[in-house]
Amino acid sequence: MDELESFKITINLSEYAAGQGYELDRKESSRNCATMRHPDGDKIIISRGMDGHWIYFSVRDDADHGTIIDFVQKRRAVSLGEVRRTLRAWTGPGERPRLSTQLYAPEIERTSKDRARVQADFARMQAVTSHPYLERERHLSAAVQADPRFAGKIYIDRHGNAVFPHHDRDGLCGFELRNSRFKGFAKGGQKGLWYSAFFPDDQNLVITESAIESLSYHALHSAEGTRYFSIAGEMNPTQRQLLEAAFLKLPPGASILMATNNDAGGRHLAGEIKDIAVATGRADLTLIDRHPVREGTDWNEVLKTQAGASSSGTPTFRPV
Repeated sequence: MDELESFKITINLSEYAAGQGYELDRKESSRNCATMRHPDGDKIIISRGMDGHWIYFSVRDDADHGTIIDFVQKRRAVSLGEVRRTLRAWTGPGERPRLSTQLYAPEIERTSKDRARVQADFARMQAVTSHPYLERERHLSAAVQADPRFAGKIYIDRHGNAVFPHHDRDGLCGFELRNSRFKGFAKGGQKGLWYSAFFPDDQNLVITESAIESLSYHALHSAEGTRYFSIAGEMNPTQRQLLEAAFLKLPPGASILMATNNDAGGRHLAGEIKDIAVATGRADLTLIDRHPVREGTDWNEVLKTQAGASSSGTPTFRPV
């Protein structure tokens, strides 16, 4: 194997970074992603590609990413020959500094480079308690957005988009993006579930087609003891598995509300959710269809209609 190729595979980049002053942020790390911070303010996301390469992305600089070769070159501004000498010394007998495993990730499971980039892109975003687009155009009040149920579940990116993170069993896997006349999903990301905070006394689970519709349903019903999931459109196999696992963990006698859109797609999705719930064998779960009354509408359209009626003095309508 070529020497440089060997360095990319055999040197734990997380451990090397720890030797350069970076420290592992365990709260933001997962089994396939290590988040590390340096006292100078730099923050990096480290993953391991399917080819075995240790790779990183700097949150501070979009252009600062790559393998351990790039990591050394960008931080020391040295030639490739000097990189070789540096890493030979690191791998030589007795040369590697002894570091506490609390400072780095001894093992990271392999994942796709796309997923690593998604995690790095998301790390550049900021959690918000009130997004102006959601408040002005979606009629989701600051109070609804700031509800403890949604703490840390709504973000803003550098373009001003509202961002809703999706997770699977391995952690962050993608995110919904919403703004005026714009609807998208993380490039290279995969849909998992966006979810609200969970509380021990929750007895209801509301499932919607988008995070905005979950927030809208909450604004309309203010239901206590209710947690929320968003699928972001049609379901993929991973989402079916995630829902099955979530249903199995619900407390005895819990209710699952299929709050999908009142259209053919929404009704089909509700049927799929019911099939997953039935397949768990949990006869104690109550399954409830909860579509908006008017054909062709979703819960945010109901919320905006109600807000418009309130401002005009017309009696408001609260669907049940």
